[in-house]
Amino acid sequence: MSNTDIVKRAFAAWAAGTGGPYDLLADDLVWTITGHSLASKTYHSREAFMSEVIRPFNARMSSGLRPTVHSMYQDGDTVIVYFDASGTAKDGKPYANTYAWFLTLRDGKIVKSVAFYDALTFNDLWTRVKPAPQ
Repeated sequence: MSNTDIVKRAFAAWAAGTGGPYDLLADDLVWTITGHSLASKTYHSREAFMSEVIRPFNARMSSGLRPTVHSMYQDGDTVIVYFDASGTAKDGKPYANTYAWFLTLRDGKIVKSVAFYDALTFNDLWTRVKPAPQ
């Protein structure tokens, strides 16, 4: 199975609410969020990324994000995914953002990612909505 096929399946599971790309993260993952959002930096493990970004993000949402993939490309071991994702925050307001993820896979696992998104939209949610206790 190609890396693109692996990522397509993960995004389909995410859209269906039955899994997602985070299931593919290697323990020694290096995930970089570019730009100037409040979460922009490089995370040097799956646990660091999940505990500092994904779990606090999900704790701000009343309905999980659902992606809509616009396009997906593969270059060597890297799959580039351009997608929108939207959901509803705990305060009842919608959250919608556009993303581009450059995912490098090894043995079916994401070992490196560089992620781009609208920092203003992310920062608004991050500061406006207090995360629910986990």
